[in-house]
Amino acid sequence: MSVDVVTLRAGALISRWVPSVGMVGVSLFGGGREHVGQLGGLEAYRGRGSTFGIPLLHPWANRLGGFAYRAAGVDVTLAAGAGGVRTEEHGLPIHGLLAAHPGWAVREVGATTLSAELDFGADAERLAAFPFPHRLAMDVTLAPGGLTVATTLTPTSAQPVPVAFGFHPYLTLPGVPRADWRLRLPAGTRLGLDDRGLPSGERTPVAARDAPLGADALDDHFTDLDPDPAFTLSGGGRALTVRFLEGYTHLQVFAPTAKDVVALEPMTAPTDALRSGDGLRCVTEPFRAVFAIDLELDAAS
Repeated sequence: MSVDVVTLRAGALISRWVPSVGMVGVSLFGGGREHVGQLGGLEAYRGRGSTFGIPLLHPWANRLGGFAYRAAGVDVTLAAGAGGVRTEEHGLPIHGLLAAHPGWAVREVGATTLSAELDFGADAERLAAFPFPHRLAMDVTLAPGGLTVATTLTPTSAQPVPVAFGFHPYLTLPGVPRADWRLRLPAGTRLGLDDRGLPSGERTPVAARDAPLGADALDDHFTDLDPDPAFTLSGGGRALTVRFLEGYTHLQVFAPTAKDVVALEPMTAPTDALRSGDGLRCVTEPFRAVFAIDLELDAAS
């Protein structure tokens, strides 16, 4: 099965996206190196929903604490394997319903820009799992300094739509030992997680971090971020900085020791917000969220 790879070029940077496989970002290439973690690659993502690259997680990011939720006055029951529901190691629904979804329609392609749209309400199976008709638009822009991704959710009925989507950009510094990677995070509030990765209710103020990643394994959830939040992974004279520009309120940091990737994940709501209601926004007008990934090729380590 062929795929439609869209290639954007700006200055020394190249970024590639695949609209027909979930509008996933598959490359941010610069300085002769690939800075997006490939993990299992496109075929594993298309076949099993195994995340890699820069995938959209919608209508929820991270995991839910069960197979039933109530949001915007609507009770919903999910079923594993139905309507795009995938489960993780604890058997919980994870990363939304749109992994590798083929329904994205390209609206415009330029040398440095890509725009695509998905009518969520046109997919009856997914609408049964998230019965809030809406349309999604993604606008990707590559500049000489990095990538910007804008996502707009537009309700298409009178029913308010819960907003809990996010992205899972896997970043890497090829050729640099993981022990030499440096992670910089601003001060904020760390939300405690239980052994299933669900919020426990504990909130702990944390100071800013600027330290080697070393052998640390991270899977942490943050909020109360700076007014202009920025999170940087650096090493070997290169730096990748994720910036939240609009709409994102929470960050998940995932750095497994077994893989040379770090995910700095923008989220519009906390983990399990569809069930808990914590920090969940329900909208009747278009909602826009924007993040950027800056790539500096001659950064001081």
